[in-house]
Formats: sequence, C-alpha cells, structure tokens
Amino acid sequence: MFTLQASLLKYVFWFRSDLSNGFDPPHQSDTRTVYIANRFPQHGHYIPQRFADNRIISSKYTIWNFIPKNLFEQFRRIANFYFLIIFLVQLMIDTPTSPVTSGLPLFFVITVTAIKQGFEDWLRHKADNEVNGAPVFVVRSGGLVQTRSKNIRVGDIVRVAKDETFPADLVLLSSDRAEGTCHITTASLDGETNLKTHYAVPETAVSQSVSQLEALQAVVECQQPEADLYRFVGRITVTQQGEEIVRPLGPENLLLRGARLKNTKEIFGVAVYTGMESKMALNYKCKSQKRSAVEKSMNTFLIIYLGILLFEAILSTILKYAWQAENKWDEPFYNEKTEQERNSSKILKFISDFLAFLVLYNFIIPISLYVTVEMQKFLGSFFIGWDLDLYHEESDQRAQVNTSDLNEELGQVEYVFTDKTGTLTENEMQFRECSINGIKYQEINGKLVPEGMTDDTPDAAVPRLVSLREICGNRGHTSARTPGRETRIREEELFLKAVSLCHTVQISYDQTDGPGEPFSHANGFTTQMEYYASSPDEKALVESVNTQLSALYKLLHVLEFDPNRRRMSVILQTPSGQKILFTKGAESAILPYTKSGEIEKTRVHVDEFALKGLRTLVVAYRLFSAEEYKEVERRIHEARTALQQREERLAETFSFIEKDLELLGATGVEDKLQEKVQETIEALRLAGIKVWVLTGDKHETAVSVSLSCGHFHRTMNILELVQQKSDHECAEQLRRLARRIKEDHVIQHGLVVDGASLSLALREHEKLFMEVCKNCSAVLCCRMAPLQKAKVVRLLKTSPEKPITLAIGDGANDVSMIQEAHVGIGIMGKEGRQAVRNSDYAIARFKFLAKLLLVHGHFYYVRIATLVQYFFYKNVCFITPQFLYQFFCLFSQQTLYDSVYLTLYNICFTSLPILVYSLFEQLVHPHVLQSKPALYRDISKNSVLSFKTFLYWTILGFCHAFIFFFGSYMLMGEDTSLMGNGQMFGNWTFGTLVFTVMVITVTLKLALETHFWTWINHFVTWGSIAFYFIFSLFYGGIIWPFLHTQDMYFVFVQLLSSGSAWFAIIIIIITCLFPDVIKKVFYRHLQPTSTQKSQFIEAYAGVSCMDSVCCFPEGRGGCSRLAALLERLIGRCDPRAARSWSDSDPFYSNDRSILTLSPVEATHC
Repeated sequence: MFTLQASLLKYVFWFRSDLSNGFDPPHQSDTRTVYIANRFPQHGHYIPQRFADNRIISSKYTIWNFIPKNLFEQFRRIANFYFLIIFLVQLMIDTPTSPVTSGLPLFFVITVTAIKQGFEDWLRHKADNEVNGAPVFVVRSGGLVQTRSKNIRVGDIVRVAKDETFPADLVLLSSDRAEGTCHITTASLDGETNLKTHYAVPETAVSQSVSQLEALQAVVECQQPEADLYRFVGRITVTQQGEEIVRPLGPENLLLRGARLKNTKEIFGVAVYTGMESKMALNYKCKSQKRSAVEKSMNTFLIIYLGILLFEAILSTILKYAWQAENKWDEPFYNEKTEQERNSSKILKFISDFLAFLVLYNFIIPISLYVTVEMQKFLGSFFIGWDLDLYHEESDQRAQVNTSDLNEELGQVEYVFTDKTGTLTENEMQFRECSINGIKYQEINGKLVPEGMTDDTPDAAVPRLVSLREICGNRGHTSARTPGRETRIREEELFLKAVSLCHTVQISYDQTDGPGEPFSHANGFTTQMEYYASSPDEKALVESVNTQLSALYKLLHVLEFDPNRRRMSVILQTPSGQKILFTKGAESAILPYTKSGEIEKTRVHVDEFALKGLRTLVVAYRLFSAEEYKEVERRIHEARTALQQREERLAETFSFIEKDLELLGATGVEDKLQEKVQETIEALRLAGIKVWVLTGDKHETAVSVSLSCGHFHRTMNILELVQQKSDHECAEQLRRLARRIKEDHVIQHGLVVDGASLSLALREHEKLFMEVCKNCSAVLCCRMAPLQKAKVVRLLKTSPEKPITLAIGDGANDVSMIQEAHVGIGIMGKEGRQAVRNSDYAIARFKFLAKLLLVHGHFYYVRIATLVQYFFYKNVCFITPQFLYQFFCLFSQQTLYDSVYLTLYNICFTSLPILVYSLFEQLVHPHVLQSKPALYRDISKNSVLSFKTFLYWTILGFCHAFIFFFGSYMLMGEDTSLMGNGQMFGNWTFGTLVFTVMVITVTLKLALETHFWTWINHFVTWGSIAFYFIFSLFYGGIIWPFLHTQDMYFVFVQLLSSGSAWFAIIIIIITCLFPDVIKKVFYRHLQPTSTQKSQFIEAYAGVSCMDSVCCFPEGRGGCSRLAALLERLIGRCDPRAARSWSDSDPFYSNDRSILTLSPVEATHC
C-alpha cells in the first residue's frame, strides 16, 4: 500500500512537472477548474469562472445585427455604394433627373437581397435549433432531469445512452461496466470507424447510480479549449473520507462532442467544454462570406465602367466651359443669369456641373444587374432541388441548396478535395475471395468455392470448401475422407480458425440488458449481434466466418498492429493446451518471414486480388514448444513493463516472435464503394478537375480505397511522403520526389502524404511541396486532422494560380475544409448533419457531384456570364446616346430620354428577357455535357467572362449606340419635316426614336444569343417589345392628371404615324445586328468550339429535352410536381417518358456507363 502511494505521488509530481515543462502551464489564464455537479467551494472569496453555453451556432446573423451587418455587406458592393452616393447627390443639388430614378431601384435591390439572405440564414437557424433543442439527461437536484442540449453547463453530469452522440466534451465518470470503460466511434470527427475504448478513473467508476454521482466530491483541472482532437491534459481530484486522491486525465478519458457511444448501455460524464468551445466546434473554420469569381469579375468591370463614367462626366464638364468661353453661348439673350449666378464661385459651379453630368450618365452603371443576378441565383437554385437525377430514393433525400450565391462557381471548379469515409465509401466491407494453400476460392452464396466452379457444381466433380460449421460438426465423420482430402480439410480448418481468432473485434448483443455470460445468448446465433472492429477489414473477415466454434480458445497475448510492422498477431492456447500464433498483415510484412507453404502461388493470388481492387491480407501461423513459449512470455513481459524505450523493445520482441511462420493463405476483401464513385472520379478527371483525397484514416486503408475507386490507377507511379521525422529529412524526400517526377515526366504520378509529414512540409518547404503536388495527377493525404484539411485547401486556394476549389465530406471533421473551400458540399451520410449544415450545397451521394458540376455548374456559369456582359452592353447602348446628345445641346445637361423611360428601361422594358434567358438557357443538352466531360474545360478559368469577351461586348455596345444616335440623326438631318403634312419633329421625338430602336435592338441581340427556346422565351422576348409599344401609346396618348408635366404627350403616336420613322427603325436594327449574324455564321463554320461542335451533333440527333427539370414521373413530392408543371408549361417534355437506354443515343458508346449517370430516351422528349 505504501509503495502504491509513493508511486502515485511520484507520478503526480511528474505530471505537474510535465505540465510546467512540456504542456500548457497551469496558470489561471491557461487552465480551467470544473467542479463536478457544480458543487462550488463554500468559502466566500471564490469567484466562479465564466464558460460558454452549449449552443452551436452556424448562422451568420441575429435579429439584432441583421440590418446593420447585412447593409454593411451589401454596400461593400461597388454598384450599391455608387448608387447610394448618386442618390445623395441628387438630394443635395439640382440635377437633370429626379432622385427617385436612383433611389427606387437602389431600395428595391437592397430589399430583395436582404430578404433572400435573411431567408437562407433562417434555414441555418432552424438547423441549429434542432441540434440545440435535442433532449438530454443531466443529474440535478438529486435526480435525472431531462433538458435541452443548449442548457448543459460546464460541470453538469450528463447521461448518454447507447448509440447516442455526446452533446458536449465530457470527462468519463462511470459506465454500466464495473471497470468503468466504454466504447465509442469518432467517424464524424476524424473519419475512423474503429471502436475506441475510453476509461474512467477508478475512484469515480464505482459511482454508477444517480445518488452516488450526486454525492461525488471531485474537481477537474484541465487546459483551456484547443482544437487538437488528440490532445487533452488534466487531472481530477476526488475527495473520499476527507482524503484527496489525484489522478491524471488524458485523451482516453475525454469523450468528444459528435462521437457516438457504442457497445455500452449508458455512461455518465461531466461536461468540461461546451458549445463553441468544444473541440468539434473549434475545428470549424470561422464562417466568412464567400464570393464567386463572377462576382469579383463584376466588381472589376464596374470599376472600369466607373472610370468610363468619370471620363465622360469630366470631358462633358470641360467641353461645357470651353464652349461657354464665348459670351453668346455663356449668357444668351434668352437665358440671362441672375446676379447670384454671376457672383457664385466658379469652382463650386464646376463641381456642381460635374456632379450633374455624373447623375445624367449614372445609368451606365447597371444597378438592376445586381437584383437580376440575385433573382437568377435564387430562382435558379430551385432547379438543383427539383432535379430527380440528384434524388436518392433509398434515403428519400434530394439535393439541397444552402446558399445560392455560388451557383456559377460550380462551373469553375479546378480542384476537388474529398473525404474518404462515408463520402467515397459506404464504409461496408464484403469478403470476396481467398487463397488457401495455393488454391483460390470465391465467395458464392455464403460458401467458398474453388475458382472456376459454381455453387451448384456436384461435390463429386470438384472438392468444395465447406464452411467452418460443417468442419467442426463433421469432425467425427472421417471414414469417407481420403488422406489427401483430410490434409486439405485440416489446412482449410486452420485457415478459417486463423481468420476467426486473429482479430480485436468486439461483439455487442442487443438484448444484453442485465448481467450474464455473453455467449449464453449465442446458441445457434439466433440473437442479433453487432461487431465493432479496429478496421472494417477485420469486421468483414469475422462476419464471413460467422459461426460458433465447438471449442474455447484462451487469448494469451495480442501483438497490436503498427504502421512499421504492418501486421498484427494473437497468441492463443488451444483446448489441448498447445500455444499457437496466428498473424495477418500486408504481403510484404508476412511473406518474407514465412518458411513454408505455397509462397509463390499465394503472392500471385495476392497480386490478382489487388488488381481487382480488393484489400488483401496474408495469414500465417506458428506453433510454439513449451520452451519457446516461455522465452516469448518472458520477452513480452519485459518489453511491456519497460520504463524506457518501451516502443523500441516491443518492436524488437514482436520481430523475434513473428518469424519462422507457416503460410496459410490470403484474403481479398472488397471495400464497398458508393455507387458510381469510380465513374464520377473519371468524369471529373476528363473535365480537367484534379481530385485530392483528404482522410483521417490509416495509410494502407486510404491507399487501398484510392486504388479501388480509381483515384489512383494501377499504372500510376505512387510516390510517398510519409513518416518524416525532421525538416531536413522531409526536404530531402521532397527533392527526391521532384527529381523523380522530372525524370519520369511521361507517366502519371500519384502522391501519398501523411499528416505528420504534411506539417513538416508546410512549415518551411511549402513552395517545394506545392510544386510536387501540382505535377501529380492525384494526391492522397492520410492521417489528417480537421484543421490540416482546411490548411491544405487554403494552401492551394492562395497559390499564385488562384484555382477554384471544392471540398466535399460528410462528417464534422470535414466542416473546416468545407468552409475553407470556394464551394463546400456536404454529403447526407450516416454521420450526423454537421457537414450538411455548414455546407453551401448538400447531396445524398458522391456520384451526384458529376451532374452538379458538369451540367448544373456549366449551365449556371454560362447563363450568369452572359447575363453580366449583356447588362453592361445594354447600358452602354442606353447612356452613350445621352453623352453624344450633349454635343448638340451645348452641354446644357438636357436629357435625351423622358424620365419615365430612364426609370423603366432596366426595370420593365429589357429586364424579363435576360432573366428568363439566365434561368432556362442550355447551350448543350445535359446528356451531352455528362457524356462529354471535356466540354467543362471550355468554360474553365472564367473564360466566358474573360476581359477579352468583356471588351467585345463593351465595344459592341458603343458601336450600336453610335449607330442608334447617328442613324437617327442622319435620317432627320436638317430636314425634320418627316410628316406628310409637313409637321416637324422635336427633340423628344428624336429621343423617342433612338430609344425605340435601342429597345428593339438589344432585345433581338439577346434573341440571337439564345440557343434553347421555350414558349416562355418567346413570350417575354416579343412581349417586352409589345409592352414597350403599348405602354408608350398609353403614356403619351392620354393626359394623366397626376403628372406635373407631360412632355411626351402624343409624341409616340406622331412618331409611329411616319413611314420614314418605321423605315429608319428597320434599317438601323438591321445595320446593328447583321454583322453579328455574319460573325456567328463565320466562326461556327470555320472555327467552331467544342461546344458548338456538340450543338451540331445534338441538332442532327434531334435531342430537344431539358433534362434539368424534365421527364418527371407522377407521384413525386410537392417540389417535383411543381417542376413537372413548369416543364409542361414550357412544353418540352412528355411526363410519360420512361428513363431507359437506347443504342442509338449519341455519345453513349463505350463511356456510356462511366459518364452518363442517368440517361433519357431522346425519342420520348
């Protein structure tokens, strides 16, 4: 007893010194003191620490900060801020136009945007409330009280039942097991699905009832919250009978929020970190406003147009004063100045005139562009949710859009960062093949059958491998066995025993609610069992030989798996008392240590399994004599009890034991990938998108899955940067890899990096590491902490090329990289909803990513890129005649158009055609985009919205504006008597003629750009022109009593009554658009792009169905029915069309199954 206390005191002293030397110092600012059950000290000078509550917050706004924060974000946009300034200028000085012309559109834009962003944030609040309102049980007031998760306080004792997630970071106090242990899975945190064992200290483990826990007097001292999932330093002081007992606490005592309790009925733990201070929340990246590349381009273009505006305003002001240098123009007889005007400051007058011109030309900056973009994004995002190709029937989940601000970014992705567990895989293993003593077997209907045979082959024809149950049950019936068959059966039995016994799997029985022997439930295996394994391979192997042995084996030692040995072993005592070693591991870790068996045949079989994408393990055994086992026992005991260099001594002992093995065979296990993962990755690769896999899983497991899913090819040269111990070693390895890539530049390379090596590489060799990565076709990062994932994404995102990145994952460990990437996508998997809540988009399966990018991303980007450039084009057409007109009115700031036309041009006359275009346009049919992923390259790197295309649209706008103005001017010239009765035209008639030509021309220009016509396009295109004529007739044909002045009275009617005016309108429109038609025909036939070639083939094949919202079967949900109704209104779809393959479908030859995820029979559409 004295020795134990002395050892304990020594350990506590070491622990304290370790805290002060190696870990966070235990000062008040760096540590927290948690009184269990909030039993605070009674002395008066104690001041309790303040801790965060247990609420999780993923939303951006609150009721109180929504208006100021949203307004701040909106006025960061150049156009909004600019129009605010213009509106204030119109209020302060006398300007040619009313403040309403700027204020009303600005108010409309701000309001619509605020409503949209407020609605999206309300959805996030709703998701947070579901988590924060989840029911939990805490120990309070001497009993178990049910409350909401958000009400948990630091110090509360929380009860968690089996299969529930932990609502906060808890220190384990006790469980339903006497030893105070529990098992958890942390798949949603680090991607690892293996079962982890956590422990309570002995002094609290005995407190298994509420009354005992209520009476517990204990204090936890620990470090302040930090993001590292694998680090926790603390101690617990338990007071028993007046004596304080101190125990150290480590990661094995801490239950993390988001982890799930398994194989344990219930546990009690004390909350130490809550809410946004929990390790899971600290691994969330701070939520920031994401802005798409298109929006950044818009801001750049707006600055250019602002420069054009300032140039025009300054030039007009200078020319005005140059013109007025002559007295006859400065003060004509019909407009004499007042005395106050003569004596006013010339500088102030110059500024006032400059601001007046600024207001006159301000419509060159299209404020309605932003509101149209917002409406397009918001309305267009519904197509993702309505798309039944993105609907997962098994889980009844459809695609979800959490933010519509990034729709077009889906068409610009260059790098995809994906998690492995639950994203690429279903995380379900299935035993497929094995090799026993050089004979290869396949699993068919639960039985192992030699290769080349079927399950129904007669037993007399081939020797069928029976199951272990048959082997054990028929042990006494040996009369019919030949000596050769006896030997084979013995080898088969030994192999199956090795698979059954060489593991660390734990079994859970659903009905084990009370004490008793667990195997008492298992007679005949009629009860439901659940396996928990350190790796999914082990689970699959044990399930494949799921049978009850008729003999009991005593487990003597487990030689744990480690990445250096790459194998694990167990030492067992057989019923006869013999000691035997079973070992399994990678072929490179087992075969060199074998002395007998079919080594070469097994090696060939292992390679064949690997080529099929199976995860392989080699199995061997060794029998010990009594003397050999004594030596083994001694060595293991000495190594395990060593105080220094324990790991090295254990490795040496394991190597001594695991030699002179006898080979039994090998296993091939299939890691069940999600459906069409390989096809999706291949489609992304053909689209020019590089895929990186970032996972917290083991190196071997991650590489195996990368091979099976097609991320790594069998012909790819795999490079490794793993287990680097120092900066120098890491740098040398990186240089070796760079040289190797340069020497072997012809073949493709794949890179494997582990978390520790990555930390070293990013510390001082970031540039070299990025050079190696960019020259690799595929990169796999394993053993990654959540924040390391985000760091890798940030590293690539901020590289000189500034590529667009996308991150996809399903667990809380993926939230950081999802928030860091330009586009974050959550998978609606089995590991909670943290990733979905914090993502921009959510889909049910990885395979849906192909259509989301290749089809929806393509459509959204092309639509919005055209929308942005068209808006600048039509506003240049709108304002340039206004500027030219000043040369003919002595720069008197006289407006060319009526104020009503100024206000309605962007709101009514030209708004709907471009909005409908941006919702429905399809340059190429969806199936062509999916079957030809290379078309995605045509729009990469913001090519449709490049400066070259922007310059083309701008120059085109100026050219058309000059034709509008001077075409109308040349028609009228000096002779303005175009009426039959000799009546003359005035300046309002001239302006109306220019405006009429402009409205028709810009509308028809968009019609020329439209490839996919629906009746809605026809309605809004021709309807907008008709509306302009009808409105103008009513506006100018009636005297409206509420208008102060009516300059346009009868002007439009008079204009339309002139045949010369009609002739001018037609000639000017043809003059503007005919060169565009010639250019389109010329380029499409002489220099067609890949997209245009696809359009030719599509037109030839007669494909004319819009798949995004097409071919919806009856009986779907509300959104689906709405989409079906919309499609029928468009008139492009037969709802009875069946989804099926047709050999005549275009583009669906050899790559049909790979690249086309959900075809439509073209003849039905």
